[in-house]
Parts: sequence; structure tokens; C-alpha cells
Amino acid sequence: MRIPLPHLVIVVLLLPTVTFAQSFYPDDPLLKDPSPRDASGVKAQKLDDYYDLIENSFSGKGKPKKEVAPPPARNINTLGEPMDGAWYTHRHYWKPMSDEDLARGPGGKNPPSSEGPWRITSAKTEGISPGFVMKDSKGDRYFVKFDPLSNPELATGAEMISARMFYALGYHVPDYYLIHFTRAKLVLGEGVEFVDEEGRKRKMDPTDIDKLLAKVPPAGDGGYRAIVSVQLPGKPKGPFQYFGVRSDDPNDVVPHEHRRELRGMYVFAAWLNHNDSRSINTFDTLVNDGGSAYLRHYLIDFGSTLGSWSTAAKPARVGGEYYLGFNDAPKQMLTFGLLVPYWAKARYPGYSSVGGFDSAAFEPDKWLPDYPNAAFLNRLPDDEFWAAKQVMAVTDEQIRAIVKTAQYSDPKVEQYIANTLIVRRDKIGKVFLDRVLPLDKFGVENGELIFHDLAREYNLKTNGQFQIAWSHFDNQSQKKTPIASVTGFRLPSEALKGSSVSYVTADTWRGDDKKKAVTVYLRIEEGSSEVVGVDRTW
Repeated sequence: MRIPLPHLVIVVLLLPTVTFAQSFYPDDPLLKDPSPRDASGVKAQKLDDYYDLIENSFSGKGKPKKEVAPPPARNINTLGEPMDGAWYTHRHYWKPMSDEDLARGPGGKNPPSSEGPWRITSAKTEGISPGFVMKDSKGDRYFVKFDPLSNPELATGAEMISARMFYALGYHVPDYYLIHFTRAKLVLGEGVEFVDEEGRKRKMDPTDIDKLLAKVPPAGDGGYRAIVSVQLPGKPKGPFQYFGVRSDDPNDVVPHEHRRELRGMYVFAAWLNHNDSRSINTFDTLVNDGGSAYLRHYLIDFGSTLGSWSTAAKPARVGGEYYLGFNDAPKQMLTFGLLVPYWAKARYPGYSSVGGFDSAAFEPDKWLPDYPNAAFLNRLPDDEFWAAKQVMAVTDEQIRAIVKTAQYSDPKVEQYIANTLIVRRDKIGKVFLDRVLPLDKFGVENGELIFHDLAREYNLKTNGQFQIAWSHFDNQSQKKTPIASVTGFRLPSEALKGSSVSYVTADTWRGDDKKKAVTVYLRIEEGSSEVVGVDRTW
């Protein structure tokens, strides 16, 4: 049984005088991160995109060693869950959200005001991906992005959908809205400077707004469609990386490659085709909550998800190989091009607002981001299970409700994207739920151990009946003493006797496959019982 992080810190501090290794404490299982230490001294940091590409492609930082299995996730409680806090919050799987809540996302109550003008305070007009920052009449600050001229509704639709999915899956994300406006709505703030297409820094004038909008696909009514995100609360402190820790953050004590919510994010990224899941699309802000200043960690920028490549439609290779991937080149040469990689078999529907997104060629465990991600590479079957169970909990109707927020003008596009997400979801369940014994949500009801059998719930393959073995469990020595007289799921009556705190375990497997097993730990006190721990083997 792994010791939860806060308890591990206490044990380490007491090692000179204490030699026992207690497994469970009275407050287990911990559901929330411990109160943060003051992080007001954290400095803002920048990360060069090209350096990040080279470092993650060629260095071994955070990556698992060959022939050595990665260690288990280190930021989980005794139930195998990351705790609610600065990185993650349990949402839809544990507390089902309504269709309205899923469509609303993290906010839903603060779109730009329709009253008065929108005042541009800074802008980016160079390149093929224009955008600007504006303030509405309320004084709220918004970041504005557009679709590529060649693909109306592509990037804005993908961002609306994926941001809401990642929010439902537990991550901190910005509050996004679709907006429709006319040129008359925009005014230029005083003294706004920008770098023009010739690389000169100068003051912006109204004609520059016209040049910016010339790179944006016009809507059918002569106006424009864009997506805006509300400025994140707190002081900006730059991105986080998917390996190591932030040295100046006293709360950042678990290497990022060993955080369950970052390892498991591989499954979410594969589902949503979030190939751009890298450090540049993360962001830390210093927030003050209850008198303590600490970093909150966000995922941002989902314009390169689904079939969107932000500035164009995705080619088939994206999600199939790393940017600097050379594995397939020798195979192609040796086979004279006859060996076709699996991703090259993708077939897209031809809608400009869908881009490169399909389900037929999708293989969940072969999907790849743009370049190596240390957290993804360290994932274990229990990390994958943790994520896959959440993906499978999003129903067809809920997927359709979230896709509807993209407001595609063509109903066929909306239907295609929803159907593709549904098929990709089901493939994820078949692959990743089968790698462990997929039992979850353990509890005790009427004196019996109960749980959800996700294999049966999602009509996945099962072999044999459940087997169970009960044991007494010594919380100090971790020794298990079998209780041979009990073979069913009813708690052993002898364990319920007595007034002192005691522990029992239930080892469960299906058929003859003892390799895939779950050990459930129960704390018993004065006749009442509580599930306090879960371990998985595979």
C-alpha cells in the first residue's frame, strides 16, 4: 500500500526516532490537497517553443529507463486518486454533471458584454493566425482568436468542445465563449503598439484592424466568428513542464512525470486528438485563496484538437508520429513504400470545419502527441484505467450536448464530430479497461462489499466469475492473515466484532486470472466499515 504524500512527508521527518511504516491514518482517504505553503516568491518563467521541442525529443529528462518499469504514480491517495487542488478536481465521473453544466464549462456567466464597444488593447496581425486582446464595457479582459481563412469554424469549434471536455474530466481550463460581431463593434485603444508584417514595432491604427480581419473567414451575415477566453485569475507565472518540479514552488514536490492526472492525460489527449499537449499550452497563475498564495495549474489553447491544426486542417500524420519521428522512414525504404503506417489509412469526410479527424484508423495505444511527453511515457495500466473510466462515463447524449456548443452551421458537421468522438471513446474503453480488472467505486451496503463492474456496464469481454479472498490486515506491519471461512462478498462477521479499529482486505479477481486483481482495504470500527484503500495488479 502506497503512503499518501502528506503522510510520507511526516514519516520522513520522523525517521530518526520512528521505525514503523503505518499504511492508513485516521483521515484516510485524503480527498483534498493539504493546505498549500506560501508560494508568493515564485518567479514568472518563459519557455522557448523550439528549445522545448529539442529538449523533449532528445533528452532523457523525466523519461522512463529502458528495461525498468516506471514507479507508480506518487500523488495519489489510498484509493488511487489524485486529490482535489491546484492541479485537478474530481468532476463528472464522480459527480455526474447535467447536459447544461457540461455545455457551460468552467464559467458560462461572463461572455463579453453586448453593450458598448470592444476596445482592442493589444494585437497580433503578423503570420497566418491573427488575434488580439480586448476589454468590454465591463472592463473584463478577453483573448480573441479566429479560424484559419481556409477553414471556417475549424479551430473555434475544436476549442469550444475540447475545453469543455477537459473541464468535465477534472482539469483547470479558461472560460471560453463563441462570439459573433461586426467590424463596427471594435475600437482601438489609446497608444496600442504592435509588430507589423515587416517586423516593425509601431502604433496601431484602425486600418490595421481591417488588415487583421482580412485574414479571418467572414460569417454569412457579413460579420465575424471568433472564440474568446476570459483572463485567468491570479498573476501569470508561465507554463509548467511535464517532467521535474518547479524549483521555486514549495508545493511542487512530486515530479510531474509521476503525477496521475498528467500520466492519464495521455488517454484524454488521444481521445480528443490533442496532439499539441505540450508545455507551451499550459499556464500557471499565482492565486490567493484563504490567505495562502499558491500556483494553480491550467491547460490552455485547445485550437489544435480534433481535426484542427489551429491554422489548417490536420494531416493524417499528426497523432501518428512525432514531429521528429524517424521510426517509419526505414520501414518505408525497406518495403519500397508498401508498408503503410496505420495512421495513413485515415479517411476524412471532406468538411472544412472538421479537418483531419476520424475514428476508423484510430488506435488508442498507438496515438502520439507532437513530440515525446515524459508524463505520457511513464503511464502505467492503472493510470490508463483511471483516465479511461472517465472517458467512458461521458454518454452519447452528453457528447452531443458538448459538441452542440461549437455552433457549427452545418448539422452534418455536428453529427460527424459527435459520432467520431463516440467511436473513439468506445475504442478507448476496449483497450485500456481490459489491461486491469476494471472494478471501481467500491463501498459497503447491507454488510456486503459492492462495486461497479465497468466491463459489464460497457459490454466488454469478461471471462469467468469473480473470486474473492478475505484477510485480516495489520496496519503497522502490512501482514495479511487469511480468513478461510469466508468466500463471498459479505464482510466476515468475526471482523465486525470488537470496539477497536481493525482492518480487513478483500482480494478480488475474475476466473483464473489472478494477475489482474484488485485489493480493497476496509477499516472497521464499532461494527461500521469503510473502504479506505484500493490497490491494483496487472
